Amino acid sequence: MSPFQKNAEETTVSGTVERIIYRAEDSGYIVCALKTDAQQGEITVVGNSAAVWPGERLQATGKWERHKAHGLQFNADNIICIEPHTVSGIKKYLASGLIKGVGDVIAERLVKKFGADTLRVIDEESARLESVEGIGRKKRERIRQSWVEQKAVREIMIFLHAHGVSASQAARIYRVYGDDAIAILRQNPYRLAADIWGIGFKSADKIAMNLGIPVQSVIRARAGLAYVLQTLADEGHCYCPRDELLAYTEKQLAIGRNLLEEALSQELAEKTLIGEGENIYIPSLYHSETGCAAHLKRIQEGGSANMPQINAEKAIEWAANRMKISFSPAQAEALNMAITEKVGIITGGPGVGKTTIIRALVDIFSAKKLVVRLAAPTGRAAKRMEEATAHQAMTIHRLLKFQPGRERFEYGADKHLAGDVFILDEVSMIDIALINSFLRALPSQSRLLLIGDADQLPSVGPGNVLRDLIDSGAIPSIKLDKIFRQSEKSLIVHNAHLVNSGRFFELAGGEGQGRAEDFYFIEENEPERVIARVVELVSERIPRRFGLSPRSDIQVLTPMRRFELGADNMNAVLQSVINPRGEEFVRFGRTYRVGDRIMQMRNNYDKDVYNGDIGLIHAVNHDDQQVIVDYDGRLVAYDFGEVDELSLAYASSIHKAQGSEHPAVIILMTTQHFKLLQRNLLYTALTRGRKLVCLVGSKKAVTIAIRNNHTAERRTGLKQRLLVRGTV
Repeated sequence: MSPFQKNAEETTVSGTVERIIYRAEDSGYIVCALKTDAQQGEITVVGNSAAVWPGERLQATGKWERHKAHGLQFNADNIICIEPHTVSGIKKYLASGLIKGVGDVIAERLVKKFGADTLRVIDEESARLESVEGIGRKKRERIRQSWVEQKAVREIMIFLHAHGVSASQAARIYRVYGDDAIAILRQNPYRLAADIWGIGFKSADKIAMNLGIPVQSVIRARAGLAYVLQTLADEGHCYCPRDELLAYTEKQLAIGRNLLEEALSQELAEKTLIGEGENIYIPSLYHSETGCAAHLKRIQEGGSANMPQINAEKAIEWAANRMKISFSPAQAEALNMAITEKVGIITGGPGVGKTTIIRALVDIFSAKKLVVRLAAPTGRAAKRMEEATAHQAMTIHRLLKFQPGRERFEYGADKHLAGDVFILDEVSMIDIALINSFLRALPSQSRLLLIGDADQLPSVGPGNVLRDLIDSGAIPSIKLDKIFRQSEKSLIVHNAHLVNSGRFFELAGGEGQGRAEDFYFIEENEPERVIARVVELVSERIPRRFGLSPRSDIQVLTPMRRFELGADNMNAVLQSVINPRGEEFVRFGRTYRVGDRIMQMRNNYDKDVYNGDIGLIHAVNHDDQQVIVDYDGRLVAYDFGEVDELSLAYASSIHKAQGSEHPAVIILMTTQHFKLLQRNLLYTALTRGRKLVCLVGSKKAVTIAIRNNHTAERRTGLKQRLLVRGTV
């Protein structure tokens, strides 16, 4: 029977891989074109394999099937790959992007020089590569290193794939564990969840089950407790009561209570978890909470012997004359507090003059020859701070200077930052770990002013720092609530305050007559209609009327990542409209193109790029398997295996947009987002727009959000620690 006829019997095909038609790197599923040994021409093979590359010899066992859309194809149950041995196969293999630094041209030169012996030369006699045109010492070393790494990574990929999990993180695992990767995974696969970004407990648990680790085992129970605590931390909690932790872990992982009790005792004894009364902490969060309270007390009690005396009343008058403005009574009170107190907090919504106060304080303290340091949690917030004050500002991470080799900040408890006055903006979005890292680096004699909007969403990370500091009463704080005349003209500012007070927004031409036309509400509820409206706004209406760029000026915000109106789908839609063509590459199921706006999804200290940073894809280098991203003029290289750290950023979740502002913001809010509709979510989204806000959604959804002022309580101990320590 011809292999091109449907055959239900299992058979074997073999040949050379001509090209990869599709590769799902998260699952190992591939579709490839195979030139068969039987001279039957090209056939299509589909199946699962950890690593298949063009040029390789492939042997597949499976059945012929006819796909209704793609026709006849060979559905493989088992795929075995062998390094190529023919000159043409080796050339195709090397040119496939497998080895960094080797593209079509270098691959051609290598096989012309060494023929069928090329792979052995790379592996055993790499010094000979320098005899090939275009390969010097550095390039030769790079090719050799990439060859060694890909062999190790392939082994890890095959190991992972054989144990039922994704192989997409193999390169990352190799970078962390090196040649010991498989030995480490066999000994304790749960280490993956703690050591490798992007691999969680569930993936590690699959490996463990396949390796024969029992469901009812202490090692799994210990890992499960840590997993549950980390899951709660991802929801904002710093601790979990002991009984709830045991009950939740028992339910989620089907582990017996007695075994969990034993596992928890071991964790506490080894201090891999910390107990305080009935509350159980991840150690880093416990030390962050206690450290934050201790360092605030240290700074408050640190004295100011080296500080010049400042007459607050005269200083405020001097600043007003210099800036040619009049401070409101509340602003004057806030300035007085910032001048006279060692530590203080100023809060308030948009348009109430927080930035004006920062400018005045920079002028006052600088006039007294004091060193003023400005910082914010995100690059965009720091940039706004610098533009408003004409004084250098930077992110907390760059201020503290992370040292990749030592996995710590350069500045900390044993090496304080230089400076007399520290002003920290956007404190609402700072989690407990970052505020502790910042505080421990401050000199005891310095002054500290914390500024933020307590009504915005709390930090993405664990803790509720700004709210806890204010509610403790341990630190002097002032809330500004008067909207200034220039901001009163903005419907964005006006409506943000209306929403924050529990009222529906106003529109131009109604009660908002006389205000700038910078806020629009377009009522739609059906997802397909919402998407059509957004595409129209981004591609036509906003650029035409306001002269704003779809690529760099317009940001779509949505409450969620998933589903039709989530950030992931909206990014795919908007990419097809804003940047439909150009050099591209596909990784982890996503397409990236030169010119795409992207967002960093985690802190990467080695690259000095942080969670929420936004850039543009500058170039793609297929030979070196790298993508180059432009972050405000700074070019950062990512290996293709690292691009899971990046996400398209035409659309973003509202949480991810904290700390940033954009010329134009389009907010999606429909009943599809029902579970996430809250007042502080809508308020935060509204305050991201600088010149224009368009809200596309339903009145019902907006009303639900405005009425829902209940925010989930975060379990934190900072407030109580401040009260106990008597920080005032």
